[in-house]
Amino acid sequence: MHIFGLDFTSAPTHHKPITCAVCALEDGTLHVHDFTELTDFARFEAFLARPGPWVAGLDFPFGQPARLVRALGWGETWQDYVGVVAGMSKQAFVDMFKVYKDARPPGDKQHLRWTDELARSCSPMMLYGVPVGKMFFEGAPRLLTSGAQVVPCHMNGDSRMVVEAYPALVARKWAQHGYKSDTKKKQTVAHRDARQAIVTGLRAECRARYGFDLGLADAMAADFIADPSGDALDAVLCAVQAAWAYSQPDYGIPKDCDPVEGWIVDPDLVRDEGR
Repeated sequence: MHIFGLDFTSAPTHHKPITCAVCALEDGTLHVHDFTELTDFARFEAFLARPGPWVAGLDFPFGQPARLVRALGWGETWQDYVGVVAGMSKQAFVDMFKVYKDARPPGDKQHLRWTDELARSCSPMMLYGVPVGKMFFEGAPRLLTSGAQVVPCHMNGDSRMVVEAYPALVARKWAQHGYKSDTKKKQTVAHRDARQAIVTGLRAECRARYGFDLGLADAMAADFIADPSGDALDAVLCAVQAAWAYSQPDYGIPKDCDPVEGWIVDPDLVRDEGR
């Protein structure tokens, strides 16, 4: 099976592209073959349009908290409210979130999905710092328009399947500290050591953790460890989660998951299905 992992950004450029790991799951091994850079959204849309079957893990929230969707009267399904968002400008989207948050009491301004609570990820409403809200704005409508199967939000039977990935969940299995920095100047020995621990752990324990081996060339492993941005490494971590989801019944997603919100795929969350 063709497996892809995408390290997403809300504003792709040549300097900061969407990084895509090109992989294949064959005979119990996830082989990392190559990388491609999507420097604008036209290239991202072309990627989504490529013929299936394939599975891709994308590093942005596919959905918003059901509590928010209900409060804003956005409809009953993921398709309903993503269609609403698709008709908005980015500034209107940002302003709407600001108005909503300003009306909320302190400590209750940014909601979490169930999967965010379990994964210890930030709210998909966040617009600054790590602007995952803007990633949702740019990414989710394009997923809807593509016609791909968005697991578990939009199960339309298409052979192009996208799952929500969160590479930090993979990284935490071997590194408890940050492993990325904006520039080489800001990189510390601790960042590099953390990337070394992640790469070493993946190569030695991927089967124990995810059910398959990782086929990674020594030169690629060395590049991951040397690269302070961690973008290519994150893309591979997304591919690992996508390959795991593909190999699981129901993609490893609990039956009581709310498809309005979506779900981050990772075996650590399966063990925490109880609310």
